Amino acid sequence: MLRVAVLVSGGGTNLQALIDAIADGTVRNAGIVKVISNKSAVKALDRAEKAGIPREVIKISDFESPRDFEKALIESIDQSEADLIVLAGFLLVLPPALVKKYENRIINIHPSLIPSFCGKGFYGLKVHEEALKRGVKITGATVHFVDEGCDSGPIILQRAVNIIEGDTPETLQKRVMEEAEWKILPEAVNLIASGRIKVKDGKVELS
Repeated sequence: MLRVAVLVSGGGTNLQALIDAIADGTVRNAGIVKVISNKSAVKALDRAEKAGIPREVIKISDFESPRDFEKALIESIDQSEADLIVLAGFLLVLPPALVKKYENRIINIHPSLIPSFCGKGFYGLKVHEEALKRGVKITGATVHFVDEGCDSGPIILQRAVNIIEGDTPETLQKRVMEEAEWKILPEAVNLIASGRIKVKDGKVELS
């Protein structure tokens, strides 16, 4: 079984999508072994508790230095014996030591079709605000491996979502989640659990 640790910072809708997909068999041979949040009192932690998943809060403010926080985060993941780390709305840049240690074993879900509307500062509603401001006709979501850059790792899956006249950042965010994010994140985890993904020359190959 693929042991999955999920890192969250907020509501946890993508976490819930993954919990549901494992429960109904859409994702096979995988289980969530720990949910880690960098914020307390967020709904994602309630979702983990309801599903019977071990949860832990590791906040920067609880440590004397960022280095101590990073050490605690890495130790928590190591203790879970996770095979895969899933960033499901985790709003912190990962420590380089963690990215290196878990090379090609960390994935992230981003609410746009990378390389559009991604990188530093592009998260949450900001992504959809910029898409609407630019006037693009199609947006979507991307699941990618995490590397040392920001939203720059090898792309695993993408799904397009049409922008509708009259869309607001809020309505677009909701539709991107429902039509893309909640579908391709479980699909990516299932592909990894099935051993169907490998990274070669900076690109993902599916078998």
